[in-house]
Parts: sequence; structure tokens; C-alpha cells
Amino acid sequence: MTLKSFMPVLAAGLFFLGACTPEKQPDNEELTESRAEALAEQKLATGKRVYEANCAGCHDAGVAGAPKPGDNAAWKERLTPGFEVIVKKSIEGFDGKSGAMPPKGGNAILTDEEVSNAVTFMVSNPNTTSR
Repeated sequence: MTLKSFMPVLAAGLFFLGACTPEKQPDNEELTESRAEALAEQKLATGKRVYEANCAGCHDAGVAGAPKPGDNAAWKERLTPGFEVIVKKSIEGFDGKSGAMPPKGGNAILTDEEVSNAVTFMVSNPNTTSR
């Protein structure tokens, strides 16, 4: 095979290789949005586990004024100053007009993040007024 007859074969091969480009990669915005959704789902799942193991005993029964999941009026009032305020009070504890909450619901070994996740879960409850 001479170089002259080899050129069309080489050109065809390069053409086919060029056509084999990988799929379009998602842009950074799509990746960021996807990661944010995954982190939010993980936060809710963690919050649910923390809530069920540590918070439900008081909040499900409304002990000492604890707002029940789904009690829209109670959550609306608490959400007025902002979500961060609820988290801070849940971590530090507080005495309110309808009752009291000990720091971290009485479980000092919970991390601030675990408490925040539990609050996120309670506020995100489909039966509860959301942020």
C-alpha cells in the first residue's frame, strides 16, 4: 500500500474517531443543583433519624409546649423570626411563653448539625408550614 492510497483510509479513520466524542457533560450549574439536592435529601434523612430517636418523645406529644409536626399555627409563630433563630434556640435551649426546651432537647451529645438537621426535618414536614 502506497502512502497515496493510505491517505483516504487514514482520513476516514480520523473522521470516525472524531465522531466518537463523549456525551455532553453537564454544566457546572446542573452539577451544583444536583449536589445541592442530594445534600438536602441527606440532611432531611439525617434529621428524621435524629428526630425519631431524640425529639419525637416530646414533640409528638406536645410536652412542655413543644410544637407538634403538622401544627401549622404553632410553627408559623415560631418561624416568624427566622429558621436560624429556631435552630439556635434548639441548640442552646430556651424558656418560652408556652413551655421550655432544654439545650439540644436534653441530649448534650448531639452535635449542632444533628440538631439543625432535626429542626429542618420538623419544619419540612409536609404537614407543617414551611419556611
